[in-house]
Order: sequence, then structure tokens, then C-alpha cells
Amino acid sequence: MRVLLTGAAGFTGSHLAEYLLGEALAPGQGRMLAAGAGEAIELHCVVHRHDRRIHHLRHLMQLHRGDLRNGLWVNDLIENVQPDYLLHLAAWSDVGGSWQQPWTTYELNIQCQLHLLQALQRWSPKCRVLVVTSNEVYGLLNPDDLPVDEETPFRPNNPYGVSKVTQDMMALQYWLSHQLPTVRVRSFNHIGPGQADVFVASAFARQIAEIEAGQRQPVVTVGNLEAQRDFTDVRDVVRAYWSVIQEGEAGEVYNVGSGQARSARWLLETLLTLTPVQVEVKIDPDRLRPSDVPISVCDNRRLVQATGWQPQVDLRQSLQDLLNDWRREVQTHGAKDLSPLP
Repeated sequence: MRVLLTGAAGFTGSHLAEYLLGEALAPGQGRMLAAGAGEAIELHCVVHRHDRRIHHLRHLMQLHRGDLRNGLWVNDLIENVQPDYLLHLAAWSDVGGSWQQPWTTYELNIQCQLHLLQALQRWSPKCRVLVVTSNEVYGLLNPDDLPVDEETPFRPNNPYGVSKVTQDMMALQYWLSHQLPTVRVRSFNHIGPGQADVFVASAFARQIAEIEAGQRQPVVTVGNLEAQRDFTDVRDVVRAYWSVIQEGEAGEVYNVGSGQARSARWLLETLLTLTPVQVEVKIDPDRLRPSDVPISVCDNRRLVQATGWQPQVDLRQSLQDLLNDWRREVQTHGAKDLSPLP
């Protein structure tokens, strides 16, 4: 059996590839993964540009380099691989950046998925498909909406959220119209090593690592520290994805999150307990979003009931690992620009 993973070189995709090849790898099978009950599957990974995050895993997978916006390329990919599972993680993921590049956000998140679903309908109509959307589909929340379950109305308040609503509904439509067995996950915020610094915890960690290395003045610039979000370690998130695609109900949707809200201030203060440096904290207006939701927290009962999943990694450990990852990056690259990976 074959698993196709898009976005394999991204933050979450690389952790999912590592999870599959590390946790699920059957000894001595090379590229073959243990799928349970005597089955084995091949892992095929799609990357667009760089493969830095998964370079150490390349000998364990079949790598396909191409652009999912190219419908002909996608058609050939699906025809050749004919996957039994598709884990679709390739996407524009920068919520704040979607305000500056809304059309790019729509193009990457909507067009790429459409090409995949069309090709699957043609060549692999029984393929189980995991479509990853976001808590941003819920957008503006009322106090009565908390915790956010899967029946909460869509009120997207940024271009990224609009693109994710479209992905979500497109996946449902392909199940209802074509019986393509799609399963949707609405992921809440996740953090961990390897995350780009356009995200709040990683932005804090990079600045602290540069201050420690003497590359930055002892000032951490921040946006809204009072916003509360449901953060989960990325390694727990990818376990949820793999559980859902195997055990979730076709056509169904599952929230993925810890069920606990923490503020950006908590993230920063926790990171500051992990460093000996003393810093000043300053508000940067450029880090403030045009619209922000004060609090968002996940109701994950549907996921737990379907799969038994529970988060295992303490967020303090997540932040320690994230900070150590940036320390290695700063030490490796010195004063050179560390352009964040998408």
C-alpha cells in the first residue's frame, strides 16, 4: 500500500514524515512502513523547492519534486503513484502574511487541493484523503462558542481562514458528490522545533537565541501578548493526523487541539525562564494583525472518541526544543541571514 504526503518539507509535514519513518517503520523494511495486520506501505513525499527538513530521510522515501499548481504534473503523479492514503499538508500557512498576499494564499490552498482531488477521482477513487484545514475557519468567536466544536459556525476574518473554509468544503463536496473518502482535520495552533519565525513562539525563540549569541540587542519585539490560543506540540499533532486517516469516518471532520488555551505572554515568559539573558520586551506595531480573536480553545472530544488520541508532549518541553533548535541555527549560520523556511 502507498502513502503520499504533500508538503513533506514543511514544518508539520517533515515531522509527519519523521514520525512515519521513525515510529511506524518496521525493522529491516527499508522504504516499507508497518501499516498493521501484516500490511506494508511505501512512503512517497512531494516537495516543491527545498528538502532541507527531510534531507536526512531521503533514502527512506520516494521523493517527487514538483508544483501542485500544475494540474498536468499532479495528474501524472497520481496516475504513477496511485496512493491508498493521501495526507495533504502542502499549503500557505502564514495567517498574518495572508493579508499581504491574499491571492497567493487562495491559489496555493485551493488550486493545489483541487488538482489533487480531481486526479484522485480519476486514478485512485478509493484513496483515503486527509485534508488539513485550520481553526481559522471559525474566525470571530463569541464567548458562547467556547470551547470550539466542529458545529461552530464559520466566521473567517482573514484571507487564510477563507482559503481554509474552501478547502474544508471542497473535501466534503468530493465525498458527497463522488464518494472520495475524504477526512478533514481542523488544526488549532501547534509549535515545536523547525517552525518558521513568522509564528509567535518561534519568533520569540529566534530573538532570544540571537540575543544569547550577541547578534541582537537584548530587546524582544512582540505583537499582541494577550491573545490566547490552543497550542499543541507538532509531534502530537502528526500522531493525530495518522490516527484520523486510519480510524476517522469518511466525510467527517475532527478538531485537533489540546483543549487548553494559553496566551502569547505565557509562551514568552516560559521561554524567558529557559535563558540566562535579561531582555526588554517592546511592542512592534508591524506584528499586530488587522483583526484578532481574544481567545480560541478546542473541543477535541470527537477526535478522542474516534481514535483515543491524547497530547503527550508538555508545552514547556516543546518550547525548550524550539529554543534549542534556534540556538543550533544561530550557531551554525553565525551572523548570516537566517531566512525562515516556509
